[in-house]
Amino acid sequence: MSTTAELLKGAAELFPDEVVTQAHVRHFDLPLGAGRFALITLDNGHDHTKPTTFGPASLANLNTALDQVEKEAADGEIVGVGITGKPFIFAVGADLKGVEILKEYEHALAIGKGGHEVFKRLSKLAVPTFAYYNGAAMGGGVEVGLHCTYRTVSAALPAFSLPEVFLGLVPGWGGCTLLPNLIGADKAVSVIIENSLNQNKQLKGKQVYELGIADAIFEGADFLEQSLIWTASVLKGEIVVDRPVIDRGEAWDQAVAKGRFIADGKVHGAAPAAYRALDIIAAAKNGDLQQGYDAEDKALADLIMGGELRAGIYAFNLVQKRGKRPAGAPDKNLARPVTKVGVVGAGLMASQLALLFLRRLEVPVVLTDIDQERVDKGVGYVHAEIDKLLGKGRINQDKANRLKALVTGVLDKAEGFADADFVIEAVFEEMGVKQKVFAEVEAVAPAHAIFATNTSSLSVSEMASKLKHPERVVGFHFFNPVAVLPLLEIVRGEQTDDASLATAFAVAKKLKKTAVLTKDAPAFVVNRILTRFMGEIQNVIDEGTPVEVAEKAVEPLGLPMSPLVLLELVGPAIGLHVSETLNKAFPDRFKVSPNLKAVVEAGKRGFYVYDSGKPELDPEVAALLKQGDTVLTEEQVRERVLDAVAQEIGLMLDEGVVAEAQDIDLCLITGAGWPFHLGGITPYLDREGVSERVNGKRFLEPGVASVPA
Repeated sequence: MSTTAELLKGAAELFPDEVVTQAHVRHFDLPLGAGRFALITLDNGHDHTKPTTFGPASLANLNTALDQVEKEAADGEIVGVGITGKPFIFAVGADLKGVEILKEYEHALAIGKGGHEVFKRLSKLAVPTFAYYNGAAMGGGVEVGLHCTYRTVSAALPAFSLPEVFLGLVPGWGGCTLLPNLIGADKAVSVIIENSLNQNKQLKGKQVYELGIADAIFEGADFLEQSLIWTASVLKGEIVVDRPVIDRGEAWDQAVAKGRFIADGKVHGAAPAAYRALDIIAAAKNGDLQQGYDAEDKALADLIMGGELRAGIYAFNLVQKRGKRPAGAPDKNLARPVTKVGVVGAGLMASQLALLFLRRLEVPVVLTDIDQERVDKGVGYVHAEIDKLLGKGRINQDKANRLKALVTGVLDKAEGFADADFVIEAVFEEMGVKQKVFAEVEAVAPAHAIFATNTSSLSVSEMASKLKHPERVVGFHFFNPVAVLPLLEIVRGEQTDDASLATAFAVAKKLKKTAVLTKDAPAFVVNRILTRFMGEIQNVIDEGTPVEVAEKAVEPLGLPMSPLVLLELVGPAIGLHVSETLNKAFPDRFKVSPNLKAVVEAGKRGFYVYDSGKPELDPEVAALLKQGDTVLTEEQVRERVLDAVAQEIGLMLDEGVVAEAQDIDLCLITGAGWPFHLGGITPYLDREGVSERVNGKRFLEPGVASVPA
């Protein structure tokens, strides 16, 4: 038994639930008389929707297949070796279910070494090797191909990435070392750092080819057949693959510096993975591959045994699993069909909602407002956005025409909503206005219609209280920008019935949103937590702490933007409104900042100006600020803010606003861009000891989003 086989056998005992990938070897004669060829196919079963992963047993199977073809190559029985995946899926990398339960550093180190030892064999065979990226390839799936001599990619490939930094790891089976040596440091930094930190941006097949990762691209229908013909031509010398000379001078250093700038902008030094990856890329400049592999092994082990990876996997599972099976959702069979949607309002938010319903449901959508000019503007917005999709090639002319024909605008609600199944309001955030709107809708809509409100903080129950049938009102709170942020808070009012709620969840699924069920509590989930968070920042500023100190205090969290920049994005007036709503409900914890009120009354759109290209405190805002004489340090501000957030989350869970702490994290990740490397907020509060300090207990059990005890 080889050393590699022994290593993998030992590691396999740590992965009892691994979905094992087989590595099937078959032989055939290549076209054009090129000779006998061995093709390894990765496959973990007949379910083509189940991703193919690499755990220790799977790596052992690939290692055994390589034993076979290595002998055949050495004996001159074959002229080349290829590796591909089952239909639609090449491979998606390491088995993270196993990685997250590792407890010992040496076990983590063994995972890195095991992957390297197997994959490296592809580059050491006595014959050329070929990777055929026929479908989705991520992480280790990308890396196994990087060890091959040549690569082809399907034009139909939907997703290709090295997402490790996004999760709190590094591409540790050759990615950090081989990719910059293949396509140059600048392109490699874009794939490994920039795309990963940009919410795990995926590449399409064409982009993989244009970056130089693949040497040839073929259509999906006959991808493997064409790849084998191309392979035969390469082996016969009829096609010579020319790759550009890699610039190992100043350009390499500039690329690494660019990566550090990107990482600083995204995680502000608070998460180590991106910086470890950049260190390995920087060292790879000398072309010493084994040195790079050793550095990858150590980085993998260090990060696997750290909290960031566990939080990243936890966050990934929340989005991929819990987000698709919402806790507390009623029986989906109770949902009613939605064949027409009404939208009350035709402003920007309402128009965004109309566009989303139109694109995802492809049913008639009708907007109403108080005058024809507003209605026309709303419909015009939707038409313009459809034209943009057409111009980008996202839809064809026929579909553009069909979508435009489905959206209309009317002034008369009776005319527009008489046959609507689902009506959503997006009007001014004031209870009386919303109650009046729903009363008007109830008078003309059919008895089965569901009424949804996009309120960000008002009581759904109170909104429905004056209706004859309050049971069909449900909260349907989107986050701006509607097309980008996945979260949809679905709020059950005191009298909302199961059929209405089930319909809301069914619609959310068709809209491709991550739906979370919340209790009808002030500001629901995201806005309540963010308002408490930002409220404490405003409080310490009001008390005397300089703005820059208060802002810098929370940088270690690695949030996508600072609190006051976020306030500017939300809009100070909206922030003030939500804080006033929460102040009425919980006056002991939510204050209304007099300085924020002054900023809103002065018509300022934020605290900053950007004349120098970076945010600087607006002199006019500075003149408005009235501060006390209590000045806190960054550490004191951070402790106070985190204590406030931990307290609020504890109270929300006690109140049953959501089912579990996991729903809090899912909401913040998908609705507020909370970093994956934090796992949301509760794992961070647990790791930092804040949860126990404030509430006397952790939010999550040890081992959940943390290293097992």
